[in-house]
Formats: sequence, structure tokens, C-alpha cells
Amino acid sequence: MTLVHKTLHHRFTKRYPQRLIGDKAYDSDPLDNGLKLARGIEMIAPHRTNLKRVREVTQDGRPLRRYRRRWKMERLFAWLHNFRRIVTRWDYHLEIFLGFVQLGCILILLRYF
Repeated sequence: MTLVHKTLHHRFTKRYPQRLIGDKAYDSDPLDNGLKLARGIEMIAPHRTNLKRVREVTQDGRPLRRYRRRWKMERLFAWLHNFRRIVTRWDYHLEIFLGFVQLGCILILLRYF
């Protein structure tokens, strides 16, 4: 949660995203309000169940449906971890590493689809 603002500052797109999806660790009312007021970003994160909420619930069911589709990206990262060269990044040049990431994605597509 502490690196959200730095990550958004070093984004590779010109505009800020409309929504930011995070896991339960990103359940923070100050972060939610700060992103909404400063940059107009809607933070989508389920509430932590182990803590008692003092304030009222800010996430309803509709935005959390987007959170349920987050597993697709995490599954892709898990499949990419099957390629040892990508995980350890032995390549010195970024272009070669990016080529192997793309090759890994192609192999995953050919294998599973």
C-alpha cells in the first residue's frame, strides 16, 4: 500500500487509470480517499475481515465483480514462472528479456488455447 503513489507516478501511460484493483492489503480509507480526490481514481479492494471497521463499508458488490476477474492476471504470472529464464532474468538487455516474455506468452497461448 505504501508504494501506490510511486507506482502511479512511474506509469507507462499518459493518463491515470480510472480504476485501480488491489487485494485486501489495499483496504485503506486514507488511500481510497487520497486517490479519489487527487487523481480521480476509484480504488477497488475488498475489505479486510480480520479487522473491525469503524467507518461504514465503502465497497459494494458491483465494483468487487471486477476484483473477481483479477485472477486471470495472477494466473498468467504463475504460468510465466514456469519459464526459468524469465523468473531469474539472466538477460542483460531489456529487449532480449521482453522478447523472452513475449515468447513465453506465445507458448502459453499455444499450450492452453
